[in-house]
Order: sequence, then structure tokens, then C-alpha cells
Amino acid sequence: MADEVLIETHGRVRLITMNRPKARNAVDSALGQALVAAIEDLDDDDGITAAVLTGAGGGFSAGMDLKAFAREGPPKGFSQFLQNGSRKPLIAAIEGFALAGGLEIALTCDLIVAANRVKLGIPEVNKGLFAAGGALFRLPRRLPYGTAMEMALTSEPITAEEAYERGLVVRLAEPGKAVDVALEMADRIAQNAPLAVAASKQILRDSCGLTEVDCWALQAPLMKRVFTSEDAKEGPRAFAEKRDPKWTGR
Repeated sequence: MADEVLIETHGRVRLITMNRPKARNAVDSALGQALVAAIEDLDDDDGITAAVLTGAGGGFSAGMDLKAFAREGPPKGFSQFLQNGSRKPLIAAIEGFALAGGLEIALTCDLIVAANRVKLGIPEVNKGLFAAGGALFRLPRRLPYGTAMEMALTSEPITAEEAYERGLVVRLAEPGKAVDVALEMADRIAQNAPLAVAASKQILRDSCGLTEVDCWALQAPLMKRVFTSEDAKEGPRAFAEKRDPKWTGR
């Protein structure tokens, strides 16, 4: 894996670290492509159930690298991650700040853990741009409409504490402990069956805005895959034998 992204594995949990601390983990093409590759490896690894995404150097990400943007345009290939995220649960662990595209990276994740006093914002309008990486339609799904609109139009950030009160952040941590809290949550997720976890995530995410009829149609192929898997046999067997299940992700 490229130096722009660091990878650690903890049992069935992977820790992915954006590693451009001198640039506040701002995303250029190299970091963007390295992160896309890391997510592809995550999704292809049957031994991993969930992952944590964080930034090096005490900050999550300041978003797009504006100097690189001026030279070469938006980070090449990075929209793939912003649009699709990961198939497996991904938790953002935020220290310091998650601003502009940095917050949009966090919004691509399924859950957000943030240290106290972290700043979360989309200030693109004060640079002549707008938040084009998903924040303008994802934030209103995870925050009250008025809060999302205020953030978008004023460019002012909110704190982690405000985000927690309004449901965007699911866990608060002491400064320097966001990764630890996120890894604990990921480990709890990883105690469950991988295929069932991934299917649950997909249904929750993709059913937004669908009719109930369409939700049943979305669920049907996933139910067939999960309920006929080896893990679906292992779970009841382990329960009957009063032991911990041994998941294979198959």
C-alpha cells in the first residue's frame, strides 16, 4: 500500500489512516487513489468485517488539496470512493477537524466517532466552490435540515458536541482517543456474521427514499444470499452448542 495510506489489521477489524499530516491530510490524486485501493482491498478480504478510517497527525482531513486542484483539477479517481463508499461497515474516527471534502469523506462512512471540540464543516462557498462530494444531500439525512442549510450557506462549522446532540456523531471521545473508541465499536460489529452485517448496512443505506414495495425487492436477493450461507448454518449451530461462532464470511 502506498505511503499516503497506512494499514493496520486488528483481528477482523482494519484501521486505515490517511497519511499526509503536513498537508492536513488534504486529498490529492495520490492520496485519493491510495484510499480507493485500500477500500477495494477491505471489501475483497473475507477475513475483515469492519474498518475504521482516520487521519494522521491529529486531524482527519481538510478536504481537497487546493494547490493540487489548481494544478490538475479534482483528485483523479476519488469520486469512486465518495459515491460508493465501501461494502463493509466503515467508521470515521475524527480528531481535530473534518472540513470541506474531509467532512464528505466522513459522511461516506457509515458511522462517525469524533473527539470533543472537533470542528466539522463545509466551507467551500467561501472559496468560490460548493460541497460537491455528497455533503449537500447526505447532511440533511443525518442532521436537521436547518442545521445542514446553515452549514452550507454560512460556511461556519459546528462542533463535535453539537453534531453528537443532533445525531451526526454517534460517539464522543476524549481528544486523542477517537480511534480507540471507533476500534471498540468496530470490534463489536466484527463479533457478528460478516455477510449479515454487510447486508444490513446495504439495506439501511439503499432503502432511503424507496417505497416499502421497493424495499422488499431490494432485500430479497440479499436475504437469499445470507440465509443460505455457511455462516447462516454456523450461527444456529454455535448457539445450540453454546460456543462462540466461527465466521468465515461465506
